[in-house]
Amino acid sequence: MPLKQFTIDFQELGGNEGLRLGLPFVLPELKYKYDRITNFLSTYESGNRPKGGIREEDEGEAISLGGEQINTDGTVDLSKIPYVSYEFYEKSDKGKVKNLDILICKDGALTGKTCFVDYDIFPTKEVMVNEHIYVLRGNEDINQKFLFYLTTNNLFQSQVKDLAYRKKAQPGLNFDHLRKIKIPLIPKLKQDQIVAQIEPIEKKIKELKNQFIQAREIINKVFAREFRFDLEKFEELKKIRNYYLDLSAFANNKDVRQSVKFHREAGIFVAEQLEIITSKKIKNYLAEPIVLGKGVSPTNYNDNGDYFYISMANIKNWKFESEEARLVSKEYSDKNQKKTVTINDILIARSGEGTIGKVALINDGDLKGIFADFTMRIRLQNYNSLFAYYYFRTDYFQYLIEINKKGLGNNTNIFPSQIQEFPMIDISLKNQQKIVDEIKAELDKQEEMKQKIDVKRAKINEIIEKAVV
Repeated sequence: MPLKQFTIDFQELGGNEGLRLGLPFVLPELKYKYDRITNFLSTYESGNRPKGGIREEDEGEAISLGGEQINTDGTVDLSKIPYVSYEFYEKSDKGKVKNLDILICKDGALTGKTCFVDYDIFPTKEVMVNEHIYVLRGNEDINQKFLFYLTTNNLFQSQVKDLAYRKKAQPGLNFDHLRKIKIPLIPKLKQDQIVAQIEPIEKKIKELKNQFIQAREIINKVFAREFRFDLEKFEELKKIRNYYLDLSAFANNKDVRQSVKFHREAGIFVAEQLEIITSKKIKNYLAEPIVLGKGVSPTNYNDNGDYFYISMANIKNWKFESEEARLVSKEYSDKNQKKTVTINDILIARSGEGTIGKVALINDGDLKGIFADFTMRIRLQNYNSLFAYYYFRTDYFQYLIEINKKGLGNNTNIFPSQIQEFPMIDISLKNQQKIVDEIKAELDKQEEMKQKIDVKRAKINEIIEKAVV
């Protein structure tokens, strides 16, 4: 990465409250004046969660959205929904979500990521956000949809990064920062006209999305057909909330775990089905033991480094995403060569609700990366890594993680000693490749669909950019 050079007066550096040596962001001169975004908000607040975090017994009650549920395309991801009790939702005095609200991540690697709320996609109207999210609700002086597009624009996002990254620790956007962010003063009538121009494009995007098939559905369908996964019965068993167990059942758990989740009928069903399919375990195909990654401190980051630090946040979308990944110093990477990745490695997030169990396949032989301490690396031999990756993404495998993870609330973990004992499907490499080819072909079709959607979204961004400038 080449070193960027610029010239700046010491006086200008002194005007930065963080005394950072990096080039500060300055709002460009536009045909419109600026005003603070908070002057156009009727509501801006963060949410909260119960003490102890998310509880399994609250599943199916009120939805609690966090950063993991905010997609990079500005939509809400409900593939894995965190819940809180109706009682907690009713008593909460902040963070409740209404239709057309804007949600923005306020801390961590996801800082600044925004989405627009469409209530039609939610299974319930009792929706709130946790403490890592702001709810933004415009007043009568601004078009809410236009406000959302302003939050995705470079003008807004550059200010977020400038404010949120002023400390060397974890980035964060506090209320004082939010009150400093400015947006261009575009007349309300003009806003309405711009939104009207965008609506036909959004309609086309919606039509394309209705044709889109999620990767999870494609993978599950193929594995269900090939290995007789009874997904329908599995889903029915997951709905069972009450259990009656003999004391002897607790003794059957190697950790003598008494929590209900370790004895769910759905979990027993998945384990029994996989035992019929295979007697092999992951440990039978390991090229080397599964290992945890390496921790990092703020001083280890270096924008001129040549190794990425691969955190849980960088694999939460089932692949390594370098856009938000930080680089580390040469000194740090030299010391941690045993924690690097190579092609065909599989990384699994081992902690954190919403992320635990997510997997990523390293398919770039030139990638230089060190994986984080909250991830683990799996290196296989005599096994198709892409087949393993798809298997790890099935609902069956993910549920094994769900019933074996340990801890409370958001602080749950799963460990290599557990993962290595999970069942591993035992079929020939030829048959593995056949299944891989089928799944990949279908996923490639969906990727083409996604690219069409991205073209439409780029058109929307272009309209907003022209309107602002």
